[in-house]
Amino acid sequence: MLHIDINCDMGEGFGAYRPGRDAELLDYVSSANIACGFHAGDPATMRSTVQLCLRKGVAIGAHPGLPDLQGFGRREMAISPAEAYELTLYQLGALQAFVRAEGGRLQHVKPHGALYHMAAKRHDLAAAIAAATASVSAELTLFGPPGSELLRAGAAAGLRTASEAFADRTYRRDGTLTPREQPGALVACAAEAAAQVVRLVREGKVLSLEGEDLSMHADTICIHGDGEHSVEFARDIRALLGSSGIAVKSLR
Repeated sequence: MLHIDINCDMGEGFGAYRPGRDAELLDYVSSANIACGFHAGDPATMRSTVQLCLRKGVAIGAHPGLPDLQGFGRREMAISPAEAYELTLYQLGALQAFVRAEGGRLQHVKPHGALYHMAAKRHDLAAAIAAATASVSAELTLFGPPGSELLRAGAAAGLRTASEAFADRTYRRDGTLTPREQPGALVACAAEAAAQVVRLVREGKVLSLEGEDLSMHADTICIHGDGEHSVEFARDIRALLGSSGIAVKSLR
């Protein structure tokens, strides 16, 4: 039977700002990427999100980002490879402490926002993130875009890697995500997002914003948890996958 991992970014509140509908989303996904305190998240949010994941049987991953709360980690920063290593190691260590304290296990690492996109293109940053991940545990899986420096660096560091595609984002003809500030960057319709996911799993293809078919392998599909209709997207995607004979399961 065909199967796919569905992941979602979670725990992205902090202080008085509470995260989105995480508890509902966890009913439809198989893996969670938990913010580790730099772009979002705080100790209480990290702990409660870990507890939710364990109660619902959802695999736990770390979602380290740039230290930019105001910009939600989506603005590029000029960081060195040493800084990329240190900020990744720091955030993984923080989340791993909560996971272990609750009796769980960390499954994967997925950089957030600008850090993800910078490391996808820059080998030095990707190698630093992979090295930090491997130093925490050689059993962790590193997520990254198909064909990216992140996946190459992860494999070179001896890590498992997972090629990630997005349910709620569009792609350009070169296989990169359409930048958020451009028209058409976000998939606005749940049915369209669900159809995109099923086609990625069954055919290994996605339609670019320019109307061209792209070949794309995906081990895991991301649904953003901060979208206005994220729960509806997740529900419809899960339903269409089920009716299409595709199981949803984590990478464990």
